[in-house]
Order: sequence, then C-alpha cells, then structure tokens
Amino acid sequence: MKLDLAHRVPRFFSSLRPGPPKRPDLEWALAALSDREQKLFLRMSNPDQRHAVRVARRVEEAYGGLADPAVPVEVALAAALLHDVGKVEAGLGTYGRTIATVSGLVGGLDLAEIWQEKTGFTRKVGLYLRYTIIGAEMLELAGSDDRVIAWSIEHHLPEDAWSVPVEFGRILAAADE
Repeated sequence: MKLDLAHRVPRFFSSLRPGPPKRPDLEWALAALSDREQKLFLRMSNPDQRHAVRVARRVEEAYGGLADPAVPVEVALAAALLHDVGKVEAGLGTYGRTIATVSGLVGGLDLAEIWQEKTGFTRKVGLYLRYTIIGAEMLELAGSDDRVIAWSIEHHLPEDAWSVPVEFGRILAAADE
C-alpha cells in the first residue's frame, strides 16, 4: 500500500462536506446502473457517492473522444460509479478511514485479513483495507459485468497488473485522480 497524497488529501477534505450528490447527478448515476447495482450505490456514503459521480462524469467526457472504445461506455460508467463500493462494509467515516489507511501503511495489507476476523474497530480497519476484494464480491453477487468487478479490485494496482483493457483502465485511473 502506498500513500498517494495527491489522491488522498483532496478526497479527505471533500469527504468532510455533508450531503448527497445533487439530485440530477444522483438520477444520472442511477440511470447508468442495473437495479441491483443501484442498491449497492445507494448504500455508499454521501462522500463516496459524490466522488463516484465525479469520476464517472470524467469517464463520460473522456469516452466522448474515443472512436471505437474497447469497452462500452455503459460498462465504464458502472465501473467508475462502483469502484469503491466495498468501503460500505467497513462502516467507517472519514476519520476512521484515515486511521485505517495509516494502519495499513504501518502494518501492511497482510494484516488486514487477520484484522477483519477480530471485533470492533480492528475488524472495521481490516474490512476497509480489503475493500477492493469485498467490493468485487458484492459486484459479483449483483451480477455486474466482469470488467466492473475486475476494476473494483484493480483500480489501485499498477497498469501491468490489470486484467482489464489498458485503454479502459487508463481512462478510469485518470478519472479517479
């Protein structure tokens, strides 16, 4: 796990703002998802929903310039909207997530699986640190496209570790910055 301050600091401060996405943004996001995916999206915290909408809007804009994308825009939007869905299982707010992130940096991700078997806050930290895997499991149960599921796991991995088409991954990664 690396500390990407350029990504994390703005996310921290934007997560402190209360409220859901604006109604038109929420309606737009829900229209891009299947019924089961909509239920997952609505479980996400307000800050995570707002972030997901920002990422998906950037993806939509980037897709506008593509002549023949390797992955349909509908799949890319679902991947953008649901890439962080696994965070819901931890039930941590902004400050708890900050502590979990630091714990992962100090203790390493290898401990996350052990921590998730504990109770209380330690369990929540373990769940949070494993959110990409947990999110992929949630998406699989929801019947999401395989590329949406893969992106949930791979969105913080280096490009050479992606199973998704590179162009698709690059657009999503750039939108998530």
